Amino acid sequence: MATLNPVTLAAAPNGGRRTKAHHPALPLTAAELVRTAEECHAAGAAMLHLHVRDAQGRHQLDAENYLSVIRSLRKSLGERLLIQITSESVGMYGPEAQIAVVKAVRPEAVSIAVRELVPDAAHEKAFAEFLGWMRREHVVPQVILYSPDEAIRFASLRERGLVPWNSLPVLYVLGSYTSEKPSMPADLLPFIAPGMPKFESWMVCAFGSNEAACVTTAALLGGHVRVGFENNFHRPDGTIAPTNAAQIQAVADILRGSGVSLMDAAALRAAWAAL
Repeated sequence: MATLNPVTLAAAPNGGRRTKAHHPALPLTAAELVRTAEECHAAGAAMLHLHVRDAQGRHQLDAENYLSVIRSLRKSLGERLLIQITSESVGMYGPEAQIAVVKAVRPEAVSIAVRELVPDAAHEKAFAEFLGWMRREHVVPQVILYSPDEAIRFASLRERGLVPWNSLPVLYVLGSYTSEKPSMPADLLPFIAPGMPKFESWMVCAFGSNEAACVTTAALLGGHVRVGFENNFHRPDGTIAPTNAAQIQAVADILRGSGVSLMDAAALRAAWAAL
């Protein structure tokens, strides 16, 4: 009997835009992030996609804040979660500041967006140098691809020798914050259509109430999944989830019920180290 590939379940508990006005359980402080991470790990998450906020709750790319929260997470959870910081600009930071915070933190993993770090050809050299630094420092970048065109562009950068890895994990983003319609499972198809670039390790996140359906489709097709309040507040049945962990648990139950096993952090680290 053929078996499905094990899947990473990543938690994205807060993002950089939403506030407690959107959901009272959105974690913003270090203590809230630690508690959420503990609950999400217990529910099946192997990875935490981390955003930090300033004292007013605003998105922040701040090395000291990142390092403080990471220390708190490690004190509580040890190595049981892979911690990935974000370099997302949220319209507040340019490529130089995004690169600088990653170099100051030296996280085990970071999400990076081609559209933000390489807005034009003039930024290609700095991008290639940044990737080279991450390779030397053993920082794993996960490349965020917001559209199939961005996947083609990133593949072109790789083919031109600007990416010093044979393969890198990528994240396909289905939908957007500004879309009036929730993401749909079919939104994944253009990313994985015949003739599109192939990536050995790919993950999906999705906006809105169809999040669970979208990520389950991805998992059954060989991808990994990211779930949480960053993109969606709804459980699969359409009700509002009380916590991030409730969303993680719901997706974990669906995946296990579909014959999919979940990777732990150690397996994820090994898989990414082998890329």
